[in-house]
Amino acid sequence: MVRRILAAALAVLAVGTLAACGSDAPGPQADSGFVAGDGSIVLLPADQRQQAPDLVGTTLDGEQFRLADQLGNVVVLNVWASWCAPCRAEAPTLAALDTELRPRGVRLVGLDTRDSDASARGFVERFGIAYPNVVDRDGRLQLLFAGTLPPQAIPSTVVIDREGRVAARLLGKASESSLRGVIEPLLGEGPG
Repeated sequence: MVRRILAAALAVLAVGTLAACGSDAPGPQADSGFVAGDGSIVLLPADQRQQAPDLVGTTLDGEQFRLADQLGNVVVLNVWASWCAPCRAEAPTLAALDTELRPRGVRLVGLDTRDSDASARGFVERFGIAYPNVVDRDGRLQLLFAGTLPPQAIPSTVVIDREGRVAARLLGKASESSLRGVIEPLLGEGPG
């Protein structure tokens, strides 16, 4: 009897752990040490925004990327990994928004964290992602945001205003409506 109860408890625990790994549920991720996003959105009024860190890195295409070069645009920085199910779910939305909003001064940038280059390139190709994706194998670039609105989950999205200040953070899979709700007001803000 005790063995059956123990076996049942272990089975429930295993199913719960696996479900958390591929969902938007908050809590630790199985074997990755990450926390899944809870869908929360934090928006900062202009007078409370801090300058974004000067993220500098190499893209999957081997190009140098510097966040400071994007000044004057609204930047949507999405932290993702090919092994992340919510990242796969949001990828088509991000690719479509990049195509639509680029002419309006919105720049999407991926921050591929704790991933292999081969898997990351496959992900980018599979979802037709045209925007730059900076390689962050060890998560150090993601940590640059620790002093502002840290992207604490995979996926996370940090939105930076035209003046280079962190304006918002979305934890977990970003929907089209939530992204538009954050981006549109920033497009209406004039520089300076």
